[in-house]
Amino acid sequence: MTSTAQAPRPSAATHPDHLGHVIFIAAAAAMGGFLFGYDSSVINGAVEAIRSRYDVGPAALAQVIAIALIGCAIGAATAGRIADRIGRIRCMQIAAVLFTISAVGSALPFALWDLAFWRIIGGFAIGMASVIGPAYIAEVAPPAYRGRLGSFQQAAIVVGIAISQLVNWGLLNAAGGNQRGKLMGLEAWQVMLGVMVIPAVLYGLLSFAIPESPRFLLSVGRRDRARQVLAEVESKDADLDARVAEIEHAMKREQKSSFRDLLGGSFLFKRIVWIGIGLSVFQQFVGINVAFYYSATLWQSVGVDPTASFFYSFTTSIINIVGTVIAMIFVDRVGRKPLALIGSVGMAVGLALEAWAFSYDLVGGKLPATQGWVALIAAHVFVLFFALSWGVVVWVLLGEMFPNRIRAAALGVAAAAQWIANWAITASFPSLADWNLSVTYMIYTFFAALSIPFVLKFVRETKGKTLEEMG
Repeated sequence: MTSTAQAPRPSAATHPDHLGHVIFIAAAAAMGGFLFGYDSSVINGAVEAIRSRYDVGPAALAQVIAIALIGCAIGAATAGRIADRIGRIRCMQIAAVLFTISAVGSALPFALWDLAFWRIIGGFAIGMASVIGPAYIAEVAPPAYRGRLGSFQQAAIVVGIAISQLVNWGLLNAAGGNQRGKLMGLEAWQVMLGVMVIPAVLYGLLSFAIPESPRFLLSVGRRDRARQVLAEVESKDADLDARVAEIEHAMKREQKSSFRDLLGGSFLFKRIVWIGIGLSVFQQFVGINVAFYYSATLWQSVGVDPTASFFYSFTTSIINIVGTVIAMIFVDRVGRKPLALIGSVGMAVGLALEAWAFSYDLVGGKLPATQGWVALIAAHVFVLFFALSWGVVVWVLLGEMFPNRIRAAALGVAAAAQWIANWAITASFPSLADWNLSVTYMIYTFFAALSIPFVLKFVRETKGKTLEEMG
């Protein structure tokens, strides 16, 4: 049934009365992103220790490192439906419990197989957080601030990455530079994985301090509570009845999103879904997570000592934070599409320089001095341009670009595609690097360059639009 009546449309520029409260809500929700970043990269400090303790080759090791991403894909694919049934907040609480269980299990594994199992559990929680965080923030954020608040997710991810590398570096030094050195009755790498219990519990506690999404509240008939939340996050002086009517009007035109709703035409999915999948795949196929999963191992492979390699992993994560802050400042000023294009160009240059540096033979177990410095600087340049563009922009776009009627399901599919692409890169890197490290980086350079025409042709700017305007 269609209606010709138009719901009142409040100004997209409405500013909240209590911006600090809105920021707290977004930051609390983005704590899932912190855990996402922490859990994703903390394994960087344990790779060589796991290889040594369980005496596994590069292929088996890569599967243990990458297997968490299978859990991520499953969690991302199902989180949208779960959130539509039980609410965004309940999903956050489930994710917090799974993060906690994963941290404890990973720190106390009996064998390689159960370490892999606990990583799958943690991966499922990461997948849920990757969907729920940006979706929730997009639904509670005022349109004028949605880009900046939406970027909290990526900001939390990169802070989580940086903190994990700092903690790893500190624990490594406390263990005398030995990843298998004893700390608190465990090996250092086990403590590295177990520390995640602390932010996991904090995430669970914070989820009790923030309101449910007004869109979910309206979907279950809690109209008065939805109005109260809108007053908290938008403006008490705004026409709240009109805002509620606008959301309800949009919801009446839609049905609960399902996988079937994403189908269309002869190419399986609707065009907008393929664009979301494309954004997710390009974000991973530039090889960004090689920098966070394998950087310590990578630098050691070209002659850098273990303690210095951990330090370089930490400096890279600091550059990641700097780039993310730049993106947060400019995402609502410059727009999503221009930032993505700037980042693509910068990433392609950085990756090409790394490919050139790694094409030289090692001398005395190390890269020649010039090539070594070029590789180190280019790696930081690559991460900087990724962080100030695709790292933030993709999450903001995925929270905004889909029509209301398919948002939850489409976001789940796009996020699942991102995790599958992440798995493909993570699982293939050790073998590819053993074969030819330079060619591996040439492949990443190719995808960075290919992302430029993709953005120009297919990506639509979403800056300053309400979610209801997305179709």
